[in-house]
Formats: sequence, C-alpha cells, structure tokens
Amino acid sequence: MFDVDVSTGKILGGTTNAHWYRLGLWNVLPGKCVWRSRDHEITHHPDGNIPVTGEVVPDIQGMLALVEESHRKICPDVPLVGWDVVLSSSKELPICLLEVNLSCNFFRGSFDRKVYLDFCEDLIERLQERRLAADQEGKKFL
Repeated sequence: MFDVDVSTGKILGGTTNAHWYRLGLWNVLPGKCVWRSRDHEITHHPDGNIPVTGEVVPDIQGMLALVEESHRKICPDVPLVGWDVVLSSSKELPICLLEVNLSCNFFRGSFDRKVYLDFCEDLIERLQERRLAADQEGKKFL
C-alpha cells in the first residue's frame, strides 16, 4: 500500500499489512511475528518489482470529487467510508468505483490528525445530543 499526497497525486513511500492477517499461534512466537511493517520504505510494487514511489496518480482531483459525491449520495449517514477506485483506459469512464469499505481505516496513510480528531469529537457530541433528546422523550436511542 502506497501513501498518496491528495493535493498533488504524488505517490509516496509504501508499506504492507500482510502480517495483520497471519493466523495461528506459530505467527506470534518470537522471531515470527512482525507487529509493524517498515515505515513507508517500500518504493516498488512487490509483483514485478515495478517502481511506484514518485509516480503521480492522474486526475487525483477528479477521483476525490467522485468519492465525495458518491459518499453524499450513497451513504450520507455513514461518517467514514473508504473507497477503492480504479483508473481505466476508457475515455468514456476514466475513473470507476470498485467498492466501498464501510469498516475502513487509514492503513498507515497520511491524514490531518487535527481534522480527523475534531470530526470524531463533533460526531460524538452529536450522538450524545441525540441520545439525551431520546431519553427526554422516553424513546429508545438506536
């Protein structure tokens, strides 16, 4: 997985999460389990040793506009959504949504922590307000 500067589309250093999915006791034994991947040191795609770091994602702004619009239309009540996007060689459909991840995380990508934490705080405050209003009305809060 490679981090991307969303303002420029420049692909930054990569990391891996393959170790997160290892099952079995033998994978937690000393010397067997790597709890953290390297810190964005990967520069080439592992399939074919293809250089990735330093390349630029074309039309990153169009891609961001697509996922923001899709979020508003498809799942406006879901606070955080991860979108998998495909760049196509088709002129009619150059950017396509592959899937939505409703249980997303940042997979060690860069993000503005203050913006994220403020968003989380606002969300919790709104939920608390709704819960208190439901309590006053004798309704069950879902």
